[in-house]
Amino acid sequence: MKIFRFLLRLVFKIIIWFFILSIGFTVLYRFLPVPITPLMVIRLWEQAFDKEKEMRLYKDWVSISKISKNVPQAVIGAEDQKFMDHNGFDLEAIKTAWENNQKGKRVKGGSTITQQTAKNVFLSPSRNLIRKGLEAYFTFLIELIWSKERIMEVYLNVIEMGEGIYGIEAAAQSYFKKSASKLSRQEAALIAAVLPNPRRWNPARPTAYISGRQAWILRQMNNLEPVGIGI
Repeated sequence: MKIFRFLLRLVFKIIIWFFILSIGFTVLYRFLPVPITPLMVIRLWEQAFDKEKEMRLYKDWVSISKISKNVPQAVIGAEDQKFMDHNGFDLEAIKTAWENNQKGKRVKGGSTITQQTAKNVFLSPSRNLIRKGLEAYFTFLIELIWSKERIMEVYLNVIEMGEGIYGIEAAAQSYFKKSASKLSRQEAALIAAVLPNPRRWNPARPTAYISGRQAWILRQMNNLEPVGIGI
């Protein structure tokens, strides 16, 4: 019984500390740049054991005021057109994914930008029920504590955009030799087009498929209301 009570107290303490730390870091990241993410650490680890790859971590945090307004418009058009209206979860997309899964169809990624931010900042890219549950928890916290503008700012600064490239400033410098504040609609749409697999595709050398996605994203940008995020 003593062991049982000890384990019960231990589990209780772990849960309490989890809530304290998770809420604390979410509050801190409401104001401070995110220094590093689990994915960045994983990629560095992979590079360390791959003789064909160099150790590379290229990132440069910039405020949303120094990011072209074309970039938020492009990623919203490409990834999450209800971003400004939902509370972190696109219930319609979740329902569609569930129905397709029941029918045995291949389920496309339908995570919102907030969910992707929660995953990128706090979690590993692994896929399991525990990770999905934690993702939902952090998504709720982020939507509760951060503004939509802050969510977009963090998302655009931590997302993987190439081999060892993280964030829109590093991507703009690497692919187009300019700052994120100078990205055109076409360039922003190209960067958004490769986000599903940024280590496979290069926005500076678009394939026919990526050019097609760029054209589709530009059409979505034209149909969206201005989001009022960015310069």
